[in-house]
Amino acid sequence: MRDGSFRMRLRGFLRKEFLQIRRDPSSILLALVMPVVLLFLFGYGVSLNPTRVPLAVVDADRSQAAAELVARFRLSPYLEPRLAASAQQAAALLQRGEVDGFVEIREDFSANLLQGGRGQVQLVVNGVDANRARLIQGYVRGAVEKWHLLRRARGEPVPAGGVRLRPRIRFNAANDSRNFLVPGLVVLIMTLIGTLLTALVVAREWERGTLESILVTPLRLRELLLGKIVPYYILGMLGMLLSVAGARWIFHVPLRGSFGLLLLLSSIFLIASLGLGLAISATVRVQFVAAQIAIIAGFLPAFFLSGLLFDLDSTPAFIRLVSHLIPARYFVAISHTLFLAGNIGSVFWPNALALLLMAAFFLLAARRKLSKRLE
Repeated sequence: MRDGSFRMRLRGFLRKEFLQIRRDPSSILLALVMPVVLLFLFGYGVSLNPTRVPLAVVDADRSQAAAELVARFRLSPYLEPRLAASAQQAAALLQRGEVDGFVEIREDFSANLLQGGRGQVQLVVNGVDANRARLIQGYVRGAVEKWHLLRRARGEPVPAGGVRLRPRIRFNAANDSRNFLVPGLVVLIMTLIGTLLTALVVAREWERGTLESILVTPLRLRELLLGKIVPYYILGMLGMLLSVAGARWIFHVPLRGSFGLLLLLSSIFLIASLGLGLAISATVRVQFVAAQIAIIAGFLPAFFLSGLLFDLDSTPAFIRLVSHLIPARYFVAISHTLFLAGNIGSVFWPNALALLLMAAFFLLAARRKLSKRLE
């Protein structure tokens, strides 16, 4: 009997929420039109200049010439090289996202130089961010050229062939920046829908005086929260699906991971965003103030501190620490991995766990705050 009463009350409250959304077209426009606008806005290029790029270096030759080349990588202000024992270890570091690329100095490097041939150096770059991959190639190429010029300036014999660098792009062979930017739009769209819209729902009830009418009904607090979450969860997932469709069919971004996993992990991130919006809405009774707080606490951090546009490794340590408090940071890593690299559990499961903890925290905060406001 209790289950039947719960379903009946929740069904009636959900019907009221959907009718309110239908009467307020701004919510539908934000959920369905904004994704299209953002897709075209971000689909055409944003350039960044990364610094302190983590780079693995494999010195299989272990000669003086190879050691000098490794030293040139260490002296570069744009690179943070770390030695790897083998190409397999460097590839594993690249797969886990611990480095953005690796340089392999072949065993016959110095021998080929002494014989007048070409020294073989291979560069493998993470191509998820096409612009970043191109810049890394330029950084490595510049370090190799400085090494070459330094040997020539010292009067040491330098073969006419010099050193040939053979770059290879991983995860984004097309080297297209849209393949990096477009998947990240899912983060912005779901943050807008999840945080901004839900930040207004309870504040709107306070402003209009309708919350008192709701309180005299048999509706329970958990039913009130659930009724406020479900409609915007549906809108958020529709916006996500629209973004994925645009990414695949308009910009031809590959989806190498599981679509089911993308749905599951997107749901976790959306619930975290909804919880943040409800916590704000339960705290503030004025819609304008709630909207401003939602933008400052939700959208702007997702835009600037998630790694979507700006390289977090190039920011001060304090900013990197603060970014771990932003749910969007974790979902950006998930989205890029699933779209461009595939099902790499070591990347997205820790991020999914962080999102689950944040979702639980925000929902509990919203429930606690709302119950105090209602007493």
